[in-house]
Amino acid sequence: MASETESAATRAYTHIRDGIIEGRYETGTMLGEAGLAAELSVSRTPIRAALVRLQEEQWITIYPRRGALVRGLSERELTDLADARYVLESAAIQRADAPQITHLAARLTEQIAEQQAAFEAEDIARFVELTTAFHRSFVEVGGNGVLLELSDRLADRQRYMLFKIGPTLLQRCESILEEHRQLVAALDDVDSARFSETLRGHINDVHTERLAALAPLD
Repeated sequence: MASETESAATRAYTHIRDGIIEGRYETGTMLGEAGLAAELSVSRTPIRAALVRLQEEQWITIYPRRGALVRGLSERELTDLADARYVLESAAIQRADAPQITHLAARLTEQIAEQQAAFEAEDIARFVELTTAFHRSFVEVGGNGVLLELSDRLADRQRYMLFKIGPTLLQRCESILEEHRQLVAALDDVDSARFSETLRGHINDVHTERLAALAPLD
């Protein structure tokens, strides 16, 4: 019975978290245990456990006997996230050796073609999946497990913001793809300094779009 409850709580957590990230539960929405339990056909117990976990991860704020309020991201949180991503990704590339970097460049060149196909199909969910993996690859190639763990902890926040600015992504698709190509070109030349400079500009460009598109809760 305990394992069944744990499994239900995990399913509830994933469903609610993804609903927040993908915009089905908008910032400012009050989520109720009863409604979520009915939606997922489970009891309130796994819903309660899922909400506690989501509050610990700062996706929601629980108000006893009222429900759980879906949080936004403040301007400071957005800026901190952009800075952290830059530090993690650029530091990891600096740690990687030349053969690893050139191999990564070849693989990511193929992945950019998949990104373009996602844009052409106006498949925001697919593009978000691909670009999140694209940036994760920079950290992964460095071979530092702690950096990768930190990057993975930030991935859901990154996905959240990309879904929030979905229409803007479509409008900027060509410039985003070109910036990705420039990042890969720097890797192909094993030029970590150029990669870091290009990465900073790329992250800042997208970050500016996020600040303009999001209406965070302070």
